[in-house]
Amino acid sequence: MKKNGTEIHTSSTSSPATPFARKSQDRVGELYSSTAIRQAVVLGATGGTGKAIVMELLKRGTVVTAFGRSMGKLKQLSAELGHPSHLHLYEGNVFETADVYQAAQGLDVIFHCASVPYHEMESRLLPMGISVLSAAERLGIRVVAVDGIYPYSSSRNREPVDETYPKQPITRKGKVKLQFEQLLFHPRWSSMQGMIVRLPDYYGPTANDASYLGSTLKSIAAGQPSFFIGNMHVPREYVYLPDAAVMIVELACREEAYGQNWHIPSAGPIAGKELIRIAQQAAGITRPVIPMGKITLSLIGAFQPVLKEVVEMLYLTRQPLILSGAKYEHHIGPILATPYEKGMTHTIHCLQNAEKETLMKNEQ
Repeated sequence: MKKNGTEIHTSSTSSPATPFARKSQDRVGELYSSTAIRQAVVLGATGGTGKAIVMELLKRGTVVTAFGRSMGKLKQLSAELGHPSHLHLYEGNVFETADVYQAAQGLDVIFHCASVPYHEMESRLLPMGISVLSAAERLGIRVVAVDGIYPYSSSRNREPVDETYPKQPITRKGKVKLQFEQLLFHPRWSSMQGMIVRLPDYYGPTANDASYLGSTLKSIAAGQPSFFIGNMHVPREYVYLPDAAVMIVELACREEAYGQNWHIPSAGPIAGKELIRIAQQAAGITRPVIPMGKITLSLIGAFQPVLKEVVEMLYLTRQPLILSGAKYEHHIGPILATPYEKGMTHTIHCLQNAEKETLMKNEQ
């Protein structure tokens, strides 16, 4: 139907499930919080982290509004998930406070997963943040902002760093990311509560080209030559998005978690060479994977502005920052850490199945 000129789509299958505490069937010992989120909106719902969070919320029976700028992509998301009855679709502009306000009316939490391209980050990240936070302030609801590790410099001794580690950004993107944190926790917001969850780079069935591994894994799954950003011999960490989504939603359920930063760590650091080996083994085919450093990225960046902007972030591939999950473990519970062999194999198989479905549709 139409609502103030913005299309909202709700499937007409069975009624939404009732939120309840439950034990995961595939994660021994994991308990969901007994404090459920009844209704939430996910901004950037068709992106890698947004889609993973949508899926986790739906599993828990939360009524979810998936917010995005393309109704076509939102409808595709709904179809992929089987048109759940408790999934609503909202087409809007995250830079317009009125759109975010309208989509979030009557809901409990805004999951802010929307992002901007690397080459637009300096000029657009803060305006987007002001739009989202202004809507949340008017509504008096909570905001969970999903972010990365750019405000940090490289680790001094390569030991895992906790949330108290100094934020001393050495790049333009790191500085604007720190400004966003300062904006979110600014005392000007008297009615809304916010938190920031920080992820390293990520992978998983929902990951897209916005992640360093996104296009690499798609090419490997398709049996094509690919590129790898950074040094393939330096161990770095990559969080498995389904794991991250569970931990993010767990934090969102807890009132005491707001007003803070939280780290969402991975299963541990792994060298790119080993990660590629696992992915190629899962794909059943081996094609060349070429590492891209500063020179290569700069040359390609002359034609692709996004890749040009990756150059200043390469310090995180030479001296990686590893996130500590000690705070999460102490206050929330065990860290979910799917082994890379299992997570990568599942990711590659999902990418291959998606490619097969796309080819079948194109042939019809």
